Amino acid sequence: MIKNMLKTCSLVSLALSFFMLISASAFAKDTVRIGVEGAYPPFSKTTKDGSLEGFDIDIAKALCKEMDVECKLVKQDWDGIIPALLAKKYDAIIASMSITDDRKKKVAFTNRYYQSPARFIHKKGEKAEISKEGLKGKSVAVQRGTVSDKFITGEFGDEVDVKRYGTQEEAYLDLNAGRVDFVFADAFVLLEYLNSDKGKDYEFIGDSYTDPKYFGEGIGIALRKQDTELKEKFNKAIKSIRENGTYDKIRKKYFDFDIFGKD
Repeated sequence: MIKNMLKTCSLVSLALSFFMLISASAFAKDTVRIGVEGAYPPFSKTTKDGSLEGFDIDIAKALCKEMDVECKLVKQDWDGIIPALLAKKYDAIIASMSITDDRKKKVAFTNRYYQSPARFIHKKGEKAEISKEGLKGKSVAVQRGTVSDKFITGEFGDEVDVKRYGTQEEAYLDLNAGRVDFVFADAFVLLEYLNSDKGKDYEFIGDSYTDPKYFGEGIGIALRKQDTELKEKFNKAIKSIRENGTYDKIRKKYFDFDIFGKD
């Protein structure tokens, strides 16, 4: 009798534990790991206490909230950001990555979540002309492996001394030190620098560049090609935060002008 009672209690306990496990799983949110750079203000930067902030960071969190998933941010240097995605260190990249044909060979992209031209900056008062002849013998700083790097190399590589850096901040340091003549990068990123104390002696020069051959179709979220369901969820979330005002609220925090572009 006692033996049967113990057996029954054991079965009840096991069933209860199983039920609790299933219930916990049912209510637990999925986690999406997002690869970010943390060194590309105002889109992403690492603060003194080690936390991450910026437009890309806020967009990542807003998209996760819209998809009803937990958002885990994983900091990664730009040079290894796609290899780390393919190695499954994280599930998606939200790091101001341009949608280009070359990158499409390796990863899939969502629809864009903003677009931006690229421009040159140089020291105020210095005479210069942005042309192949005008840049001949000059040095231009770019962040290594970016679309800006590919553009300068492809269009001006025979005329200029291309200086490549691991981060945008390193490029600014050499500009401030007089070791390079120009920096070429995303116009919105450069604007952040020009509005800072370190950038007050520098200015834009020349035209804006948006050639799709180099700059692609805008800025999108990169994913592994097989993750089609996650891609669709991100696309729906991008559309939703655009429609419900969340996107514009985040945008106004960093920019007083449109950065999404025409639909």
